[in-house]
Amino acid sequence: MTSTTTPRKWRDDEIDVHGLTHQGKVRKSNQDHFLLGSLHQQLRILATSLPVTELSLDNERLAFLAMIADGVGGAENGEEASRLALEEATQYITQCTDCYYHTDTNAEAFVEILQEAATRCHARVVERAAEHPDRRGMATTLTLYFSVWPWIYLLQVGDSRYYLYRGGKLSQITRDQTMAQELVDQGVMTRAVAFSSRWANVLSSSIGGQQTAPVITRLPSDSDNVHLMCSDGLTKHLSDEQIAERLRTMTSSRQVCEALLQDALDGGGTDNITIIVGRVVQR
Repeated sequence: MTSTTTPRKWRDDEIDVHGLTHQGKVRKSNQDHFLLGSLHQQLRILATSLPVTELSLDNERLAFLAMIADGVGGAENGEEASRLALEEATQYITQCTDCYYHTDTNAEAFVEILQEAATRCHARVVERAAEHPDRRGMATTLTLYFSVWPWIYLLQVGDSRYYLYRGGKLSQITRDQTMAQELVDQGVMTRAVAFSSRWANVLSSSIGGQQTAPVITRLPSDSDNVHLMCSDGLTKHLSDEQIAERLRTMTSSRQVCEALLQDALDGGGTDNITIIVGRVVQR
């Protein structure tokens, strides 16, 4: 007789996640920003005769949020664009709390939330650029991981990446929105040639740019998955094989983030480097 166990929602103390960002060795400023957040139910006690310390409050996690934005348009402009995008996305997503109380039947609502979040981020960056002529051309990538049990939603604009490592295999889930990738898709260039050309650094879609084409992907949650998000400051210097080897031997999310950062710096550190790694450690 075969029995099956329904996967359960991971507890907060089972989530091993870490993020970091670094200026690199060449750039004079850091235009990258990242954010890690856990959205919880909250009970605000306004008045009680009970000792608050004796109350057992079930502050259940509703969703988990991770974002990376890599700004473009000059040092100050790029930094401001990436900061504005993360601020706007965070504010909007946390305001849409009604959707978190529903089950998978409301999946379309989460897709709409992320689409609207991208639209609002784009509008805010464009508005800021219009208000200040010296901000003209500011834009940013936005890669957003949004986990609402039992699903993961990914929002992609630009070329910061989300990878999934499972069973010894590293898979790039997001697609780079660059002119190099467009040329590869059209069969004009091979991947090796395109990604070593000047088109590798030209975004075909961005927050605040001339074109914004957000792509949303949904994946099932699984405790065997290791999640990696990064700006291109990492992938300019490390191959997928090198990243996979680091993840294979990781002891913690913090340890592997720091190891990957050092690898990128040792490889030249020619750009800002931002890395987020997360996994479940069942206890």
